[in-house]
Amino acid sequence: MARRVVATGLGVISPVGLDTASTWESICAGRSGVGPISRFETSDYSTRIAAELHGYDPMTYFPGRESRRMDPFTQYAVVAAREAFTDSGLVIDDKESARTAVIIGSGIGGIGTQCEQLLVLRERGPNRVSPFTAPMILPDSAAGNVALELKLRGPNMAVISACASGANAIGEAYEMIRRGVCESALCGGAEASVLPLTVAGFSVIHALSERNDEPQRASRPFDKDRDGFVIGEGAAVLMLEEREHALARGAHPYAELVGYASTDDAYHIVAPEPEGAGAAACMRQALDSGAIDPQAIGYINAHGTSTPLNDITETLAIKQVFGEHAFKLAVSSTKSMTGHLLGAAGALEAIITIKVLQEGILPPTINLEQADPKCDLDYVPHTARNAQVEYALSNSFGFGGHNACLIFRKA
Repeated sequence: MARRVVATGLGVISPVGLDTASTWESICAGRSGVGPISRFETSDYSTRIAAELHGYDPMTYFPGRESRRMDPFTQYAVVAAREAFTDSGLVIDDKESARTAVIIGSGIGGIGTQCEQLLVLRERGPNRVSPFTAPMILPDSAAGNVALELKLRGPNMAVISACASGANAIGEAYEMIRRGVCESALCGGAEASVLPLTVAGFSVIHALSERNDEPQRASRPFDKDRDGFVIGEGAAVLMLEEREHALARGAHPYAELVGYASTDDAYHIVAPEPEGAGAAACMRQALDSGAIDPQAIGYINAHGTSTPLNDITETLAIKQVFGEHAFKLAVSSTKSMTGHLLGAAGALEAIITIKVLQEGILPPTINLEQADPKCDLDYVPHTARNAQVEYALSNSFGFGGHNACLIFRKA
């Protein structure tokens, strides 16, 4: 009989809350975390807004100089992993340590350190580059530091698949537990990308919103006046466990992960396949992997970036997979509030999807004032809605054509 996998711990640090509870409260309230960029001068930039972490002080979480030895994306991963680990109640001994994996995804890893130390190299020479540069810039440093802090000696790795990284990390952890490679896994994504280079890089390809005078209204998925995504930062980490392992120690699962798939559009390096074929294939495979009837899905947390192409193709893909049932589904994009956390987005949205099942509340899509005629589903506009859902799907799609889908069932 196939091993079943449940989520027993949740950890979040996001633009709308520095832990899971405050993030969920903000999401249900429809509160935006978008504002003017505060950490660098933006007068020469076409985009001057982002979803930054509000109130985050590394000294609150890391003593002395410890935070200076970790890129911010790693700091965020450690903070979220601590919360998920504590929330799970898992007690680590030698046996549990060897059977607990850490898989943390990131789209771009320690790019802040890379940019900073490149300036040091150019201005002060090679001997003044920090000796911590190499471990700080590596995308696997988040997983490595989480394992180091919590003394976890099981499988450890990073997943890099652009904006699908966090979802893929969760999915691959799920597969490892099902195969018996490990009993539990801390898994998710982390990103610290509100930086001059990343904002400039996404701006020049017209991917970012330029609604600078109305930052809280800038991320508007499925709206006819959307003009791009809002870059965000943070981390989200789940504790996944084999179900019998969790129940035997008295854990209380939040939800069961019952379906996962990963595909690629193989169409374009940044644009989605116009008919949504790759995304549709991914959703179908996720349903098939868990032998789930499409009619059973009650909610979809959409990738919903607020870009002109993504929102249309995702809507098309949902209609291809679900047919008439697509119009009975609730579909919302919480990126309308959190912005787009890139490699951490899929993990954050997986946790939000789990909370939907647990709490019976559907998050809204804010700023949806007039839907694009090609986006004609129920996107839960403006205000959260009470609804009991048995199965929910979380979509994550990324540059390079990456697609990852996760399906959760109510515990």
